[in-house]
Amino acid sequence: MTLLAVERIKLFTTRSPWWCALIAIVLTAGFSALVASAASSDETIDVATTQFGYQFGIAVIMVLAALSVTTEYRFGTIRTTFQAVPGRTSVLIAKATVVALLSLVIGEVGAFGAWALGYAIRPSDALALDTSAEWINVAGVGVLFAFAAVIAVAVGILIRHSAGAIALLLIYVLAVESLVQLIPTVGPKIHEWLPFNVAEKFLRGGGGATRGGPPQSDAVLSQGWSLAYFAGIAIVLLAIAIGVAKKRDA
Repeated sequence: MTLLAVERIKLFTTRSPWWCALIAIVLTAGFSALVASAASSDETIDVATTQFGYQFGIAVIMVLAALSVTTEYRFGTIRTTFQAVPGRTSVLIAKATVVALLSLVIGEVGAFGAWALGYAIRPSDALALDTSAEWINVAGVGVLFAFAAVIAVAVGILIRHSAGAIALLLIYVLAVESLVQLIPTVGPKIHEWLPFNVAEKFLRGGGGATRGGPPQSDAVLSQGWSLAYFAGIAIVLLAIAIGVAKKRDA
């Protein structure tokens, strides 16, 4: 608990988490308002459509998570922490836990804010949370934010430089998985197992494309196993990053 408190204090004494949290919430919720406002009167939007902006929000969350690590390497505070607590594994797990919990909260605030804005703008559309699938569409966003943050923390530990870590994460999240599909023959097969495509399957299940939303995920796993797969990738990457951090100088 002491390590968690220390990591929380270190995280919130810098400005970047506050700005990233605000931007992530605004993007996640703001796109819902834009989509709902842009829809014509003869069109209907659904709960999944209100969450279109989460893809932009998750990119910002990963920036936040990466900076939580790389900033410490930049200013040398990670070295002081490792000297005070020789067990690097516990330190880095505590950091990942704090960042993941913050990301979970940000994701839930942004997702339910997006849903509320959509409902307020289009009260006559089918936006009530009546089914488990609709609850997952909204509440699942925070869960994905949390595991995405763990992935970003792992990348930050491995690369240790803010610009490099952020560039890698943003390029991958916003472009790489989509471009993989263009590879002849094997591209679509590879895409079925890429982590954020699989995460999309968890969030939307077997639902097809919706107005203003991304297309249906082509992941082959079930909805529950999709979440387990995404979580497993996050945990494995963090374990690899911790192993590397234990073998090199801070």
